[in-house]
Amino acid sequence: MSIERMELVNIAGLVKDLDEVLERCCQSQCFHIEAASHDMDDNNGFKALSEENPYTECLKRVYSVAQTVSYRPKGVDYSDVKMEETEDFERYVSELEKSFSEYNLKISELSKSISMREQALIQLNHLKGLNVDFKKIFSCKNIGVRFGKLPADSYQKLVYYNDRPFVFVAFDNDKDYYWGVYFVPNAHKAVADDIFESLYFERVRIPDFVKGTAENAIEEITAELESEKRELEQAKQDISNLLAEKKSEIDKLFSKLKYLHDIFELRKNVSALKDKFYLVGFVPKKETKKFMSIFADMPDVAVLINPPELDSRLEPPIKLKNNWFAKPFEIFVEMYGLPSYNGFNPTMFVAITYTLIFGIMFGDLGQGLVIALAGLFIWKKKKNRFGQILTRIGCSSAFFGLVYGSVFGYEEALNPLYKLIGLKEKPIEVFESTHTILLGAISIGVVLIIVSILINIFINLKNKDYEKALFGNSGLAGLVFYTSTLVAMVSTFVFGHNLFKAPYVLGLIVLPLLVMFFRVPLAKLAHTKGHIEESEGGIGEFITENFFELFEYLLSYITNTMSFLRIGGFVLSHAGLMLVVMVLAKNAAAFAAPIVVVIGNIFVICLEGLIVGIQCLRLEYYEMFSRFYEGDGHAFKPVSVDYNSEIE
Repeated sequence: MSIERMELVNIAGLVKDLDEVLERCCQSQCFHIEAASHDMDDNNGFKALSEENPYTECLKRVYSVAQTVSYRPKGVDYSDVKMEETEDFERYVSELEKSFSEYNLKISELSKSISMREQALIQLNHLKGLNVDFKKIFSCKNIGVRFGKLPADSYQKLVYYNDRPFVFVAFDNDKDYYWGVYFVPNAHKAVADDIFESLYFERVRIPDFVKGTAENAIEEITAELESEKRELEQAKQDISNLLAEKKSEIDKLFSKLKYLHDIFELRKNVSALKDKFYLVGFVPKKETKKFMSIFADMPDVAVLINPPELDSRLEPPIKLKNNWFAKPFEIFVEMYGLPSYNGFNPTMFVAITYTLIFGIMFGDLGQGLVIALAGLFIWKKKKNRFGQILTRIGCSSAFFGLVYGSVFGYEEALNPLYKLIGLKEKPIEVFESTHTILLGAISIGVVLIIVSILINIFINLKNKDYEKALFGNSGLAGLVFYTSTLVAMVSTFVFGHNLFKAPYVLGLIVLPLLVMFFRVPLAKLAHTKGHIEESEGGIGEFITENFFELFEYLLSYITNTMSFLRIGGFVLSHAGLMLVVMVLAKNAAAFAAPIVVVIGNIFVICLEGLIVGIQCLRLEYYEMFSRFYEGDGHAFKPVSVDYNSEIE
């Protein structure tokens, strides 16, 4: 698998043709535009176009109209919309706003009125004991009146203010509050207000539309409230009918405005000098002929195709090139960061290793098929790449479930199959092969680490970075040290043949360590293209710095290798969880046992499946990617009109 080869495209022409050129670039669906800043300096006279987009305001207004009726405009065919000038769009949008504003205003006023009346009812229900006309109460000129609620504990404290010139009358109470009103002469109103404020009195303001006694007001407001609710429902129905009538117009208007807006936004990436414009971008090499043919009928527009290396100021964008199996796993590569243009596309490596590791860690025939079917459903319904990933890892899980002999946790269900194909028993009995499983996990880790180091050597030899390729911890020196140490340990402790002897240790263990220690000066001798920094602190700092880095390398070899034990650990934990489910089902009542099995399997698929997926990704990123991959590329994004993006 590789990275799509790009060609540098320079387009020059007259400013009068600019909009047409940008439209054709969008229609090509293969042109990645670059910012204008790279080709401007004080000498060539080119300046970036920085005009205000004339379609932004109209487009925002269309959005606003649609949002008032909770509608999201969508891209549709707008070929029958003949408007071109901004004045025509503004006039049409104004008419559209006017047609909806009457209903929106009515709905807003009714909603506000209903809210006020509902709040008034809540307050009045606590004042039913007040059999006095509110109008008479509020007409008092020399007496201040304050309706509200007082906390229950504060109500008990009112006895301490019996000598003060105010009266509090409670009409209702619950366990938290006493609802009522206090009366106070105007001359003492400020003092009374301060006292009640200290007692945490919460004032309730009675609206002006409340008339008569509390009970009469409740009856009148309830009737008005019902009438307004009916009016509100009718207004909502009217605006819904209007939306149904205008929806097609809104979509067409939105689509054309969004198209013109996005095309105009691309002008920010164009530089101009007098009546001439200049823009630059990238096109996939295989698309260059098609792209050039788009401008064949524009004699005043020049399109030049050059190798991307021609302009060293521009880094070509990355478009990953993968087959059907690996393509969904691009999402994991993109999460980490895309490779550089001349780098290594790790997608196939990720696809193979992730699929195999997940299957090993989560091996169950039935559960694997469920995951695969769920992934297929997600892909068919949502066209989400994650669904395709689930399909692949689900099939891997099902395959290793055959190896482990597990179907939804039933460990003996596949025994007839094994006997049919000539096997006495299933290939691996998990709980009887713990030692083998853990050693196998370590072995998988060793192989993947070695493969990662080999990839790193290949990449950096290709880029002539000899420090990383030959002398680094993930280079040839690191490979010799790592493999030699492992071979010696296996030979000594497994086969009883001691390889830890002076020639072996000095030549294959100590020497690679010294090479890694002196990697910087050795890289200088090899005329590396890599980044070599001079040590500013002299030989003492050089020794100290490289000693600790070498120590870190040694720790990384150990921790990276041991990290793969999690593969074996999850094989055992998955089998253990399903054993617990089976035990619970066995001890449950006959009618409940199937329910326990189903719920247990759902729980394991969701919870452990998620954890295993995350752990597989961790192994990819930290134990493998860290040895050979730098995600410093930027994605290939062909210019287009995005009808789903928001307008700022």
